[in-house]
Amino acid sequence: MFSIFLKEINSFFSSLIAYVVVGVFLLMIGMFMWVFSDTSVLEYNFAVMDQLFSIAPLVFLFLIPAITMRSFAEEKQKGTIEFLYTKPLTITDIVLGKYFAGLALVLFALLPTALYYFTIYQLGAPPGNLDSGAILGSYIGLFFLSASFVAIGLFASSLTNNQIVAFIAGAFLCFIVHWSFSYIAKMPVFTAKLDLLIQKIGINYHYSSISKGVVDSRDIIYFISVIAVFLISTHTVMDKRQ
Repeated sequence: MFSIFLKEINSFFSSLIAYVVVGVFLLMIGMFMWVFSDTSVLEYNFAVMDQLFSIAPLVFLFLIPAITMRSFAEEKQKGTIEFLYTKPLTITDIVLGKYFAGLALVLFALLPTALYYFTIYQLGAPPGNLDSGAILGSYIGLFFLSASFVAIGLFASSLTNNQIVAFIAGAFLCFIVHWSFSYIAKMPVFTAKLDLLIQKIGINYHYSSISKGVVDSRDIIYFISVIAVFLISTHTVMDKRQ
């Protein structure tokens, strides 16, 4: 698994993928936090980082499928997946190696946002007047959301040998799992208890819960379950192909 992880990391950083992902993510988040007047921290009367945690899922909807689209689709297109099968590696090693490499790249993109925290920390009146506990909870929520999107994108890539199809399928599945259940729950045909149950199926409900600074074990179990379902599905697809 570790050899696959290193191979993928080396592939990311030897091409433009890693630099484009990090650059686009920081540019888009930075514009919403500091430039656009409707969302700029400088226009607020109090120190918050809500813009980062509300915009990041939308940015990740496109960036993470762009990272994962090549994971299996490119291997199948070039015929190198058969070469991997001849190595002393199990399918679990291949799937987990590619998964953790994709997740590491997403975390690498998140790391520079710590600068936003320290900047806003200093802008508070007095300095440090911000809810660090809620921000930490939001980062934990964003980590699990990213981990779920990487698992979904990896599954989409395992279904095809076309990277464009893998990207579109990955973005569509991320949208379905994250947002669609919240929209479905708002339909007037559902009763009060049923619409809440439908909302709980989607990532958005659990991400919003953690982003309030309350890390509930039920939300953590939900995210781990989503990740496990899509990784097992990816393993099943690749196992049948072998």
